[in-house]
Amino acid sequence: MPSNRIITKWPAIWVLIASSALAWGVQEKTTPPAPILQGRSAPVQTPTVVRPAPQLPRTVLRPAQQPAVRPAVQPAVRPGTQQGVRPGTQAGVQPGTQVRGRPGVQPGVQPKTQAFAPIGPAVRGPGGRSIQNVQFSNGVRGQLGYHPNGSLASIHLNGMNIDRGLHGNRKIVVERNGRTFVSTGPQQGYVERPYQNRGGRLYYQRTYVAGGRTYAQVYRSYNYRGVRYDAYVPGHYYHPAFYAWAANRWPAPVTYTQGWTGAPGAAANSGYFTPYPTYRAPAFWITDYVITANLQLGYQSSIMAGQPAAGGGPGQPPTEGDQGATPQTPINPQVKQAIAYEVQQEIQAEQAEANPQTAPQIRPGEQQVPDALNPAQRVFVVASDIDTALPSGQECTLTGGDVVMRLGDAPDANQNVTANVVSSKQGNCATGQTVAVSVQDLQEMHNQFRQHIDDGLQTLAEKGGDSGLPQPPDTGTSAGDVPPPSPDPGAETQLMAEQKLGDQIEGLVQPGAPTAM
Repeated sequence: MPSNRIITKWPAIWVLIASSALAWGVQEKTTPPAPILQGRSAPVQTPTVVRPAPQLPRTVLRPAQQPAVRPAVQPAVRPGTQQGVRPGTQAGVQPGTQVRGRPGVQPGVQPKTQAFAPIGPAVRGPGGRSIQNVQFSNGVRGQLGYHPNGSLASIHLNGMNIDRGLHGNRKIVVERNGRTFVSTGPQQGYVERPYQNRGGRLYYQRTYVAGGRTYAQVYRSYNYRGVRYDAYVPGHYYHPAFYAWAANRWPAPVTYTQGWTGAPGAAANSGYFTPYPTYRAPAFWITDYVITANLQLGYQSSIMAGQPAAGGGPGQPPTEGDQGATPQTPINPQVKQAIAYEVQQEIQAEQAEANPQTAPQIRPGEQQVPDALNPAQRVFVVASDIDTALPSGQECTLTGGDVVMRLGDAPDANQNVTANVVSSKQGNCATGQTVAVSVQDLQEMHNQFRQHIDDGLQTLAEKGGDSGLPQPPDTGTSAGDVPPPSPDPGAETQLMAEQKLGDQIEGLVQPGAPTAM
């Protein structure tokens, strides 16, 4: 039971929730290049919407074959939720009643002298977590989730979801007035809101905040089997000659230093990742670009969480069958080859998107398989910390720069698919382990993958001809699907407010997991 000193914080919390809500009121055609990753050129083929899946080394990647499933047309739900399950609840668990009115405050109910009380016994949720429904002192109901090791995993309270990872990282998601606020640390996160409707296609704008830098990105929303997915949309497209250059080999190997040696996180990950000594093609150069970008994201996340840079937080449980810290498994040449193959496929796909005659034609409301489940998209580079469930009922963590391969193609009832860990840092999920990963998490990995590829293409376009990089052909651009947006003012301030509110709410929750029935 919380002390009286802690209870007195509640009025301030409700005021801060209300003020946060008020502050954010309703406001050309070409022949595709031959694959570069084989010993000799392959016959020219016409690109298709769904690309052939890469053939990966058996000793590293072992995809499982799944029967095709006909998609069922169902109403869309918000990202990260399940059909028939309210946002902020767990499948198979009776949710706490959501109360209308001011965010965080039930009309006509004042804070009482008790922070919260359990409602019924704790139950076992997905991934082996314990879920406890509770009622707070002002009458608002919510949920507390606990990791199998007993540490706090989540707090769901009337529109605010706080997820606490095994390595100490925290993610706060709040929905208010048609906007979604996602805070992943101090001065870190994004604000999402509707942007444009083009011919029935919905586009959303995200204003990202990262270390004091603010920028905007566009995502297109679509529905698949009743679940909403968001896909990264390039801000512009290059002319066909540039894409053809970027998807083929260079005349001779190139030596170019990307600056990784002195970048944040380089020392901590020097034994995990080794850049190519020379580059035979742009796809290999961009592969190193993508990996280093994700390793830097993982490094920054670990610093914010106060954990060792290569993982291995104090709350990390042993991997199934292992009684100690999991060892580091560096990214080997086979894994990098697989990533480079997918980089090449994405460049060719973007070239097809840039040409109205070859761009995929998807009618509004039509079912579209998300990139996270595309049979051609198997290998994913982790961009941010995620906790995954093990067959044993325990959990383990993946951090930025780890690599997984999706095994299943059909999500389960909890919107998870199985994946195999192919490279990981010390203290993270062990290589070779099968884990359950959220499809939404895989989609966000793919979105980051595409964005990093575009960042790499832009670097090649701007620096080509300098420092040993070959000079590319036509680097002109054409407009993307929608005009680039401007960042929303005040996004950083609002994300900081959500961080502060999350601190106060977490402070009211007693540590220790309840006993699940």
